[in-house]
Amino acid sequence: MSEKKILNVVAAIIINEGNVFATQRGYGEFKDGWEFPGGKVEEGEIPEEALKREIKEELDTEIEVVEFLDTVEYDYPKFHLLMDCFICRITTGDLVLREHEAAKWLNKENLDSVDWLPADCVLIDKIREYLFTRFTFRDIRMDEADQAVLIEQICFPPHEACSEKMMWERISTAPELFLVAIDKETGKIAGFLNGLATDETEFKDEFFIDAGMHNPTGENIMLLGLDVLPEYRRKGLAREIMSQYCDRERKKGRKRLILTCLKEKVEMYEKMGYRSNGIANSSWGDEQWYEMCYDLK
Repeated sequence: MSEKKILNVVAAIIINEGNVFATQRGYGEFKDGWEFPGGKVEEGEIPEEALKREIKEELDTEIEVVEFLDTVEYDYPKFHLLMDCFICRITTGDLVLREHEAAKWLNKENLDSVDWLPADCVLIDKIREYLFTRFTFRDIRMDEADQAVLIEQICFPPHEACSEKMMWERISTAPELFLVAIDKETGKIAGFLNGLATDETEFKDEFFIDAGMHNPTGENIMLLGLDVLPEYRRKGLAREIMSQYCDRERKKGRKRLILTCLKEKVEMYEKMGYRSNGIANSSWGDEQWYEMCYDLK
């Protein structure tokens, strides 16, 4: 008996405002079955490029591939399917049905309301779990720098906020120390925490204005700003960003996180596990700051 042909394909889980785009197949052996749009990976293509091409061809729409979700393997009678699946969002276009006979937006409650093709059905629980988890945490991208600048201006008064120039320098110098929380429904930054690595043990204002002080192998991190947009506050996001950051840097072997805050924020950081070192050696914005320290080891 000859081995089954392996079919390498990609699928787009297109999400908008918490809803997932599903399409009904309009041709072939699996006509009328519901699936996530996508198609074959051509020779020489990487999966992300193939997915963008397929969605443009099938739906006349440009997408951003946000992140990898899963690889599904499924044995159909005539072939073995290997399907790489990605979370995506629309950048331009109106999802014109060029090959499918129908489409609909589904939410996490009614994902089971259509007759999914067997391989696509495997994804449903993972997609539902993804939708119930509101935020993705990852390193910032350079194309998100403008968002970070605006959020900084919203979260801090002018005399305390990082300048646009300095924010761009931090992001380009140490993106691996600039953790963002992305709202999955909007694809936008909801909050972030950024810092620079160093072997120094005491905070000083030069870290705010000179990204060149970053030492990638430094054992400590000087944190330079925890920003959360007003509409996301009092929901535990700041604590979760900090927890994610601590876990990441602990795994990298860092020793300590150090930050400064105003007196009214000392208690908040103590609840996150920081200890106060008293008044800091900082006069940033002509304010009195307190140095806070978190031991990772």
